[in-house]
Amino acid sequence: MQFTIAIDGPAAAGKGTISRAVAQDLGVAHLDTGLLYRAVGMKGGDPVAAARNLAPQDLEREDLRGLQAAEAASRVAVNPEVRAALVEFQRDFARRAGGAVLDGRDIGTVICPKAEVKLFVTASAETRAMRRWKETGEGSYDAVLEQVRIRDARDMGRADAPLRPADDAVVLDTTELSIEDAVAQARAVIQARLGR
Repeated sequence: MQFTIAIDGPAAAGKGTISRAVAQDLGVAHLDTGLLYRAVGMKGGDPVAAARNLAPQDLEREDLRGLQAAEAASRVAVNPEVRAALVEFQRDFARRAGGAVLDGRDIGTVICPKAEVKLFVTASAETRAMRRWKETGEGSYDAVLEQVRIRDARDMGRADAPLRPADDAVVLDTTELSIEDAVAQARAVIQARLGR
Protein backbone atom coordinates (compact mmCIF):
# COMPACT_ATOMS: atom_id res chain seq x y z
CA MET A 1 0.00 0.00 0.00
CA GLN A 2 1.28 3.44 -0.91
CA PHE A 3 0.21 6.47 1.11
CA THR A 4 1.61 9.77 2.29
CA ILE A 5 1.10 11.38 5.67
CA ALA A 6 1.97 15.10 5.62
CA ILE A 7 2.59 16.73 9.00
CA ASP A 8 3.23 20.47 8.93
CA GLY A 9 3.63 23.16 11.54
CA PRO A 10 5.92 25.75 13.05
CA ALA A 11 9.14 25.03 14.96
CA ALA A 12 8.84 23.10 18.24
CA ALA A 13 5.10 22.43 17.90
CA GLY A 14 5.71 18.68 18.17
CA LYS A 15 5.45 17.66 14.51
CA GLY A 16 8.79 15.83 14.52
CA THR A 17 8.00 13.83 17.65
CA ILE A 18 4.55 12.96 16.33
CA SER A 19 5.91 12.07 12.88
CA ARG A 20 8.59 9.74 14.23
CA ALA A 21 6.08 7.98 16.52
CA VAL A 22 3.51 7.55 13.75
CA ALA A 23 6.10 6.28 11.24
CA GLN A 24 7.36 3.77 13.78
CA ASP A 25 3.79 2.61 14.57
CA LEU A 26 3.03 2.08 10.89
CA GLY A 27 6.44 0.66 10.03
CA VAL A 28 7.02 3.22 7.28
CA ALA A 29 9.80 5.62 6.32
CA HIS A 30 10.00 9.09 7.89
CA LEU A 31 11.60 12.25 6.51
CA ASP A 32 12.17 15.37 8.58
CA THR A 33 12.25 17.77 5.64
CA GLY A 34 13.57 20.55 7.86
CA LEU A 35 16.86 18.64 7.96
CA LEU A 36 17.22 19.21 4.22
CA TYR A 37 17.06 22.97 4.72
CA ARG A 38 19.24 22.84 7.84
CA ALA A 39 21.87 20.87 5.93
CA VAL A 40 21.78 23.32 3.02
CA GLY A 41 22.05 26.29 5.38
CA MET A 42 24.94 24.79 7.32
CA LYS A 43 26.93 23.87 4.20
CA GLY A 44 27.54 27.54 3.55
CA GLY A 45 28.43 29.04 0.21
CA ASP A 46 25.85 29.22 -2.54
CA PRO A 47 22.64 27.75 -1.09
CA VAL A 48 21.22 26.83 -4.51
CA ALA A 49 24.32 24.81 -5.38
CA ALA A 50 24.25 23.24 -1.92
CA ALA A 51 20.59 22.20 -2.41
CA ARG A 52 21.24 20.75 -5.86
CA ASN A 53 24.19 18.73 -4.57
CA LEU A 54 22.73 17.62 -1.23
CA ALA A 55 23.81 14.09 -0.35
CA PRO A 56 22.34 11.68 2.22
CA GLN A 57 25.44 12.00 4.42
CA ASP A 58 24.80 15.76 4.67
CA LEU A 59 21.71 14.90 6.75
CA GLU A 60 23.83 13.07 9.32
CA ARG A 61 25.72 16.11 10.61
CA GLU A 62 25.72 16.37 14.39
CA ASP A 63 25.02 20.11 14.39
CA LEU A 64 21.70 20.07 12.50
CA ARG A 65 19.51 20.20 15.64
CA GLY A 66 20.91 23.41 17.16
CA LEU A 67 19.60 26.95 17.03
CA GLN A 68 22.26 28.01 14.52
CA ALA A 69 21.09 25.34 12.06
CA ALA A 70 17.45 26.35 12.60
CA GLU A 71 18.28 29.96 11.79
CA ALA A 72 20.31 28.92 8.74
CA ALA A 73 17.41 26.78 7.51
CA SER A 74 14.91 29.59 7.83
CA ARG A 75 17.19 31.94 5.87
CA VAL A 76 17.76 29.58 2.92
CA ALA A 77 14.15 28.31 2.86
CA VAL A 78 12.93 31.69 1.57
CA ASN A 79 14.94 31.16 -1.63
CA PRO A 80 12.61 29.77 -4.35
CA GLU A 81 15.52 28.13 -6.17
CA VAL A 82 16.56 26.24 -3.03
CA ARG A 83 12.97 25.09 -2.49
CA ALA A 84 12.65 23.96 -6.11
CA ALA A 85 15.89 21.98 -5.90
CA LEU A 86 14.58 20.04 -2.89
CA VAL A 87 11.00 19.42 -4.08
CA GLU A 88 11.72 16.36 -6.23
CA PHE A 89 13.72 14.67 -3.47
CA GLN A 90 10.79 15.09 -1.09
CA ARG A 91 8.14 13.97 -3.58
CA ASP A 92 10.09 10.84 -4.49
CA PHE A 93 10.45 9.99 -0.82
CA ALA A 94 6.71 10.57 -0.22
CA ARG A 95 5.59 8.09 -2.86
CA ARG A 96 7.86 5.22 -1.88
CA ALA A 97 6.36 1.76 -1.66
CA GLY A 98 4.85 0.97 1.72
CA GLY A 99 4.03 4.55 2.64
CA ALA A 100 5.85 7.51 4.14
CA VAL A 101 5.52 10.20 6.77
CA LEU A 102 6.99 13.62 6.00
CA ASP A 103 7.10 16.56 8.36
CA GLY A 104 7.87 20.14 7.47
CA ARG A 105 6.21 23.44 6.70
CA ASP A 106 4.73 23.01 3.21
CA ILE A 107 4.24 19.26 2.81
CA GLY A 108 0.43 19.32 2.67
CA THR A 109 0.21 22.55 0.69
CA VAL A 110 3.06 22.30 -1.86
CA ILE A 111 5.11 19.11 -1.73
CA CYS A 112 2.29 16.56 -1.41
CA PRO A 113 -1.04 18.35 -1.90
CA LYS A 114 -2.71 14.99 -2.58
CA ALA A 115 -1.42 13.33 0.61
CA GLU A 116 -3.93 10.90 2.06
CA VAL A 117 -3.54 12.41 5.54
CA LYS A 118 -2.66 16.00 6.43
CA LEU A 119 -2.03 17.30 9.92
CA PHE A 120 -1.06 20.81 10.96
CA VAL A 121 0.54 20.69 14.39
CA THR A 122 0.76 24.00 16.24
CA ALA A 123 1.19 25.49 19.73
CA SER A 124 1.55 28.97 21.21
CA ALA A 125 4.82 30.77 20.55
CA GLU A 126 5.54 30.81 24.29
CA THR A 127 5.08 27.06 24.63
CA ARG A 128 7.20 26.35 21.57
CA ALA A 129 9.98 28.66 22.79
CA MET A 130 10.02 26.92 26.18
CA ARG A 131 10.24 23.50 24.48
CA ARG A 132 13.05 24.64 22.17
CA TRP A 133 14.95 26.30 25.03
CA LYS A 134 14.77 23.16 27.17
CA GLU A 135 15.69 20.95 24.18
CA THR A 136 18.76 22.90 23.08
CA GLY A 137 19.92 24.44 26.35
CA GLU A 138 21.16 27.38 24.27
CA GLY A 139 20.68 31.06 25.10
CA SER A 140 17.96 32.49 27.33
CA TYR A 141 14.24 31.74 27.13
CA ASP A 142 13.55 35.34 26.04
CA ALA A 143 16.11 35.11 23.24
CA VAL A 144 14.62 31.81 22.03
CA LEU A 145 11.10 33.28 22.16
CA GLU A 146 12.27 36.20 20.02
CA GLN A 147 13.85 33.77 17.53
CA VAL A 148 10.62 31.74 17.38
CA ARG A 149 8.58 34.86 16.66
CA ILE A 150 11.00 36.08 13.98
CA ARG A 151 11.08 32.67 12.35
CA ASP A 152 7.27 32.39 12.41
CA ALA A 153 6.97 35.78 10.71
CA ARG A 154 9.55 34.80 8.07
CA ASP A 155 8.01 31.35 7.46
CA MET A 156 4.41 32.61 7.33
CA GLY A 157 5.25 35.72 5.32
CA ARG A 158 7.42 34.28 2.56
CA ALA A 159 6.06 34.58 -0.96
CA ASP A 160 6.94 31.00 -1.95
CA ALA A 161 5.20 28.22 0.03
CA PRO A 162 4.29 30.14 3.19
CA LEU A 163 3.66 28.19 6.38
CA ARG A 164 -0.09 27.62 6.69
CA PRO A 165 -2.44 24.67 7.14
CA ALA A 166 -3.71 22.98 3.99
CA ASP A 167 -7.43 23.53 3.49
CA ASP A 168 -8.11 19.85 4.23
CA ALA A 169 -5.62 19.47 7.11
CA VAL A 170 -6.68 18.58 10.62
CA VAL A 171 -5.26 21.19 13.02
CA LEU A 172 -3.78 19.75 16.21
CA ASP A 173 -2.92 22.33 18.91
CA THR A 174 -0.39 20.81 21.32
CA THR A 175 -0.07 23.83 23.66
CA GLU A 176 -1.79 22.03 26.54
CA LEU A 177 -1.09 18.43 25.47
CA SER A 178 1.48 15.99 26.76
CA ILE A 179 3.59 14.22 24.15
CA GLU A 180 1.57 11.04 24.72
CA ASP A 181 -1.76 12.84 24.25
CA ALA A 182 -0.56 14.66 21.12
CA VAL A 183 0.66 11.40 19.56
CA ALA A 184 -2.59 9.64 20.51
CA GLN A 185 -4.71 12.35 18.87
CA ALA A 186 -2.58 12.24 15.73
CA ARG A 187 -2.85 8.44 15.59
CA ALA A 188 -6.65 8.67 15.84
CA VAL A 189 -6.85 11.13 12.93
CA ILE A 190 -4.50 9.01 10.80
CA GLN A 191 -6.36 5.77 11.51
CA ALA A 192 -9.67 7.41 10.61
CA ARG A 193 -8.30 8.89 7.37
CA LEU A 194 -6.57 5.69 6.27
CA GLY A 195 -9.59 3.59 7.24
CA ARG A 196 -7.66 1.42 9.67
